[in-house]
Amino acid sequence: MIRAHCWTWIRFGIFILLLLLCGSVAKAEQRPNVVMIISDDQAWNDYGFMGHSQIETPNLDRLASQSVIFRRGYVPVPICRPSLMSMVTGKYPFEHRTTGNDPFRRSGKDYQQDQERLIANIDRSAVLPKILAQQGYLTFQSGKWWEGNFQRGGFTHGMTRGFPQPDGRHGDDGLKIGRQGMKEVFDFIDLAVKQHKPFFVWYAPFLPHSPHTPPQELFEKYAQKVNDPPLAKYYAMCEWFDQTCGQLIDYIDEKGLGQETLIVYGCDNGWIQNPKGKNYLPRSKRSVFEGGVRTPLMYRWTGKLEPQDRPELATTLDFFATILSAAQVQTIPANSGLNLLPSMLEKQPIARQRLFGESYMHDVYDLADPEASLSFRYCIDGDWKLIVAYDGLHDGVKVGQVPEDLRTHLYNLKDDPFERVDLLEKQPEVADELGKAIQQWYPLKRLKPNLAVK
Repeated sequence: MIRAHCWTWIRFGIFILLLLLCGSVAKAEQRPNVVMIISDDQAWNDYGFMGHSQIETPNLDRLASQSVIFRRGYVPVPICRPSLMSMVTGKYPFEHRTTGNDPFRRSGKDYQQDQERLIANIDRSAVLPKILAQQGYLTFQSGKWWEGNFQRGGFTHGMTRGFPQPDGRHGDDGLKIGRQGMKEVFDFIDLAVKQHKPFFVWYAPFLPHSPHTPPQELFEKYAQKVNDPPLAKYYAMCEWFDQTCGQLIDYIDEKGLGQETLIVYGCDNGWIQNPKGKNYLPRSKRSVFEGGVRTPLMYRWTGKLEPQDRPELATTLDFFATILSAAQVQTIPANSGLNLLPSMLEKQPIARQRLFGESYMHDVYDLADPEASLSFRYCIDGDWKLIVAYDGLHDGVKVGQVPEDLRTHLYNLKDDPFERVDLLEKQPEVADELGKAIQQWYPLKRLKPNLAVK
């Protein structure tokens, strides 16, 4: 009797132990939450950790120290909408067909219909938030979002009403995030935690994007550092954005979610502030010079990814496959980025020799033909960067603002990171090799490069 009673307790103890072990394994294999932080119109060196002498970004500096950071990160296209579309699809603009911010306005054409046709590109691609939602994630959109209502992109929750709703062009209600507080994001995180669901947050605030309307104390801080008010306002916007990033990261860590959350950081495109006006300078936004396409990229997964300062080239196209890999998605849809997770986990070099990118006019001239609005393509191979210019197929029609300096250039980025010394005439064999690589990457049907030099 006593022996039988003992065996009952032993079996019960074994059962409890197995439950604890199973729970431990389940926790170890739990898919991470994912938070994407996306800056809007900020130059690659406008951060403390990237060496800026005046802009202060203490929260992003801290994130950089905790992350796998790629200081030589790039976007495949230097303008908001197509850049964001590339992040959620892992595809180049010529592949997903959203090459500009708006359809070209033609007299006698139904602009509303063209806008819907442009948004419909989101329906043709496998999209990051939709895939994660299918895997059981709760997904939240805040900030910039051009592709209609948040649900059309596969988000389960969000802020943007989208086209064709009034003011539904590029984020509408979502653009309040950051500028008017973080409540919506925090409420969503609380909801996901309460429901014991992994979550995905798209935090793409309208920061430091114009209008440059920083808090007064930040403006006064930078007005004491620089003489030009437009520059002081832009610098203050960068720190304001940094403050909101700190609030989001702190909220995750204070909730005890740091080890369960992959934080990914990048910018949609560059911006070099005109010190005398509200606009940007040439060779920044909408150009494939470093001021338009370069951005630091960061991946923080506390306890999983050891902080590393990586020298390799990386691109925002990599977000797609890397995030899906971390989320344990078994079949990752075809894309043009790389899954960086194995190389980051194992501290192994990335199997990449070259990076490519492209730039188009602001308005999409032909929704079915990317070549019609093409202005630049670029290739980076090690320290070399070739920029090839094109005149487009728009028959002299002004398609948005035509970028300046529409000619071909060659630079050595190691010696000349700000692209001041054009080596096209001195190194024609390098230009020829990279030019052939560009044409092999994305063969054009009709356009020819503009090889004119100064």
